[in-house]
Amino acid sequence: MTVCQLVTRELAYRKWNFLLAVLAVAMAATTYLLTSALLKSTDLTTAALVSRKVLDTERAMLRLEDEMRKAMKGLGFNIYIFPEDQDLGEVYDKGFASKTMPETYVEKLANSSIITVNHLLPALTQKLTWPERKRSIILIGIRGEVPLAHRNPLEPLIDPVASGQIVLGCELHQGPGFKPGDKLSLIGREFTVAKCHPQRGSKDDITAWVNLSDAQQLLNKHGLINEIQALECNCVTIDRLAEVRKDLLAILPGTRVIEIGSQALARAEARLQAGATAAQQLASVKAQRSELRTQRETLAALLLPLIALMGLLAVMVLALLNVRERLAEIGVFLALGIHSTTLLAVFLLKALLSGVVGGVLGSALALLGIAVCRVRLFDGHAIAALLDPSELAWLLVSMPVFAASAAWVPSFWASRRDPAEVLRHD
Repeated sequence: MTVCQLVTRELAYRKWNFLLAVLAVAMAATTYLLTSALLKSTDLTTAALVSRKVLDTERAMLRLEDEMRKAMKGLGFNIYIFPEDQDLGEVYDKGFASKTMPETYVEKLANSSIITVNHLLPALTQKLTWPERKRSIILIGIRGEVPLAHRNPLEPLIDPVASGQIVLGCELHQGPGFKPGDKLSLIGREFTVAKCHPQRGSKDDITAWVNLSDAQQLLNKHGLINEIQALECNCVTIDRLAEVRKDLLAILPGTRVIEIGSQALARAEARLQAGATAAQQLASVKAQRSELRTQRETLAALLLPLIALMGLLAVMVLALLNVRERLAEIGVFLALGIHSTTLLAVFLLKALLSGVVGGVLGSALALLGIAVCRVRLFDGHAIAALLDPSELAWLLVSMPVFAASAAWVPSFWASRRDPAEVLRHD
């Protein structure tokens, strides 16, 4: 009788013993696959949450930057560039610089690669007496904003004043009754009123804006300006002014740079604070998910060895019970001349078959469990993402080895018994 025939008869006669061994192996296989899938689900969900959080943070920062850009635009220019020898105390006292610098400075700045400022506006400002009206006014000569050569043109913060036109503050047009389209004379030159501002409650109420070239002619300061106004870019760091000043002075060494508008500082600090808060939230998500994975890894580290040991003991005990119940039969086989190696092969082949069937059954149960509890326990991830084919293949190969190893000791013990000693009691 061949080994295969003996195994077939063995399975048919001891089917419950075989089924129990299969269940023990299947339990170990199912536990391993479900634990592995649970850890992979944790990793996939963590990666998705972090990715979504990063994307949400980037979107929020973009919205914040856009809001900040609009807010800073509403605040107007907040960087002022003056001549190097200008006394800033005079600027703070009178509201304008008395020293001048070449108008070409703004072209030099515009043709540079600076990124920390934009919206460049050269201006010539001076307080004087309007001889025709015998009153003090602030005359500001401006031109259109000078675009940076390396950037796309931006929407200007203020509209330029065309040559021959004038824009009047509230106090300059309300008393005389000027309105758009009227003609007036300023220092012997005729201008057309282009726009009349409402009351602003600041020095703008006594300000007249004209074209820069017209102001240079009126004040006899051809090709000169006394300030360059700019808007600080919201891409700079918390030490914004130092960074802006460093960039500007590298291009225009003969100048002084100041910043105005505490609201701009508040906006920049709010942006940095928002970024820090977003980073903290992201770190919190990572920490929570890491803690969850650690908990599941700890559970797996305890559960897997325990289930494996229980399965090993179960297969070993079933094999031992099987051979103890059949010692007389084993003795007869040995007495009839069947070699002990053949008997050992029968028992081990039976264990291998239980490992194969148990591995297949355990894999099927694991797949079924994941399919049933995919949403509740595995965060809705696809089965293909939770169980790798190579992992299933490795399991199907290792389970027969696992079962044969468990059955080795009792099988070897039974195959090495002396038939005379066994049959002496029967």
